[in-house]
Amino acid sequence: MSEARKGPDETDESQYDSGIESLRSLRSLPEPAPAPAPGPSDGGGPQPWTHPPRTAKEPQEKEDTDGERADSTYGSSSLTEPLTLLRGPETEDTDPGSPLPPAGALSPRQLEALTYISEDGDTLVHLAVIHEAPAVLLCCLALLPQEVLDIQNNLYQTALHLAVHLDQPGAVRALVLKGASRVLQDRHGDTALHVACQRQHLACARCLLEGRPEPGRGPPHSLDLQLQNWQGLACLHIATLQRNRPLMELLLQNGADIDAQEGTSGKTALHLAVETQERGLVQFLLQAGARVDARMLNGCTPLHLAAGRGLSSISSTLCEAGADSLLRNVEDETPQDLAEDPLALLPFDDLKISGKPLLCAD
Repeated sequence: MSEARKGPDETDESQYDSGIESLRSLRSLPEPAPAPAPGPSDGGGPQPWTHPPRTAKEPQEKEDTDGERADSTYGSSSLTEPLTLLRGPETEDTDPGSPLPPAGALSPRQLEALTYISEDGDTLVHLAVIHEAPAVLLCCLALLPQEVLDIQNNLYQTALHLAVHLDQPGAVRALVLKGASRVLQDRHGDTALHVACQRQHLACARCLLEGRPEPGRGPPHSLDLQLQNWQGLACLHIATLQRNRPLMELLLQNGADIDAQEGTSGKTALHLAVETQERGLVQFLLQAGARVDARMLNGCTPLHLAAGRGLSSISSTLCEAGADSLLRNVEDETPQDLAEDPLALLPFDDLKISGKPLLCAD
């Protein structure tokens, strides 16, 4: 493979994210061998790699809304046109479910070009997702071996991570169909499903949970819904913190453990729902079967949290679901000790004064 060539107007940068320098990456592809003249017996096989034309302008860097540096060329057309040169007449209408071409269909030089990795660790599959070029993506999926789909860039992102980040359910579906790994973690410990929950991309999450690889391309269901990122959060914890009930329902329907504890303090989804101060979210989890007296590592139950924060309506909801107001945490405190109004947490509702029932207002 020949050495990468750089134009006179290009300078080295210390750190780039996915997609930066993507044009340079394509410029750096190996020179093609001279194409032999087609003969009557050629039969229309794959054409040799053609070098993309040079453009005079480099992409500019942007900042993502959440502070995470994202690709500098989202929405840029600088790469879209050169990338489409990959397509030949035989790949115009490539379908993600189409069978792979026979072994030996690509020359070693073509395979080397297709599996080229940029300075940022991005493959052509990453770049096709970043620049929203579905035809190029489908071409790569049809030609490349499964292992290439799981290459991680310098931020440990796979193409599947980027497709979810950019809310491209079609690309997610195609990658899952071709066997892309759904359990690889990026530099924050997030899988593609963690990213879908953080970004609240329900359609992408559905593709990840319900999609199945085609035969011979991976196990039928390789997702671990209890897998935690480096902050100790499983996907259900993230969806709860985002207060996204449809996403929580989807995760629970696909086997997420409703009582799983996060890795830092042992909170369950019910503890986190109490902290969001949304009574409807607490009611939803209780109806879904959440354990009302689940304990954190310090022994606190959801009722401890609600009472300590003065959330009387949520405390009442927990008590109605059978929460024990006399359980003690490691500091020997009960929810009644923490409540502003201990009468609101009394474990019985038949108090009478002068023959009249005592009613605790919400």
